[in-house]
Amino acid sequence: MSHMGSRGRRLSSALALLTGAALAGCTASAAPEPMPTPSYTSTYVTPAPVVYAPLTGLPVADPASLEHASLAAKIDNHWNARPQVGLQHTDIVFEELVEGGLTRYVAVWHSNVPAEIGPIRSIRPMDPDIISPLGGIVAYSGGQYRFVQLMRATPVHNAIHGQADTEPVMYRTKSKAAPHNVLVKAPELIAMHSGIVAPPQQFAFADSAANATATREGSVVAGVDLVFGGSAHPSWRWDAAGGRWLRSQMGAADLDSDGAQLAAVNVVVVRVPVSNDGGVPKTELVGSGEAWVLSGGGMVHASWSKADRDAPIRLVDDTGAVIRLAPGNSWIELVPLSGSVTPVPAA
Repeated sequence: MSHMGSRGRRLSSALALLTGAALAGCTASAAPEPMPTPSYTSTYVTPAPVVYAPLTGLPVADPASLEHASLAAKIDNHWNARPQVGLQHTDIVFEELVEGGLTRYVAVWHSNVPAEIGPIRSIRPMDPDIISPLGGIVAYSGGQYRFVQLMRATPVHNAIHGQADTEPVMYRTKSKAAPHNVLVKAPELIAMHSGIVAPPQQFAFADSAANATATREGSVVAGVDLVFGGSAHPSWRWDAAGGRWLRSQMGAADLDSDGAQLAAVNVVVVRVPVSNDGGVPKTELVGSGEAWVLSGGGMVHASWSKADRDAPIRLVDDTGAVIRLAPGNSWIELVPLSGSVTPVPAA
């Protein structure tokens, strides 16, 4: 019994030692290791904001390139003036009826200003309503005194051919006959007026052509045929490969001086009344009426309105929602109510 008692005592001591060691091990492993202090090897840089050209809705890599006035010019569309210079670089072009059933343009450059533009011609009574919302500069060759005074009364700088201040930047080219030959050195004219600010946005833009109102909600069309007057029958046809509308006049491709066919990402057709201002047709642009907008191969019915001389044209669809154009250049066709608008069905 003494032997068995001695053996039991030895077993009890061994168990006690093992239990103490286990408890000590559990206590050591339960202590958490300190977390390492994080270190950063780079500094976060806030991305630069995306800047969009106000007249096209396109993003620009260099915002400083937009910090200048827009240049609007009264561009001749007589057959002796064609092909014109610089029209393929425009942000916006307005086409309007003038005498003899012809049309002229108010062409606007801002985000892409070519070396020369023209030929420029005389101002008309509707031009203050077209150009005033842009501010900036307008270049033209003169005009009836009363129309020039109307243009001078706007918040736009008037650059008129034949004046002392425009002599360095306007000249007659020998490649065309007068009066269809006055060209403008566009960057130099803009640089002469560096204190004039950039134009405000004129239209609403989608973030892509696919999301433009006419693309998403319009009817697919091949194009549109327009009649302004007896000698002005422009038309547009969709170029799916280029994602733009191609322009023709009187059934022939309408070309710029570089040989390229004139094109637009958006074509906005605005039906307007035309009054007679002493023998001069005047597009009545302050008011409202019917419109069609073409973008991305689609055409949507719309309404337009313009509250006053200095307000831009507002476009809404048949539900009253603001129409969004595709990012890119636009032609605004001010078609008289006496003219016609004929959509061309897609094949």
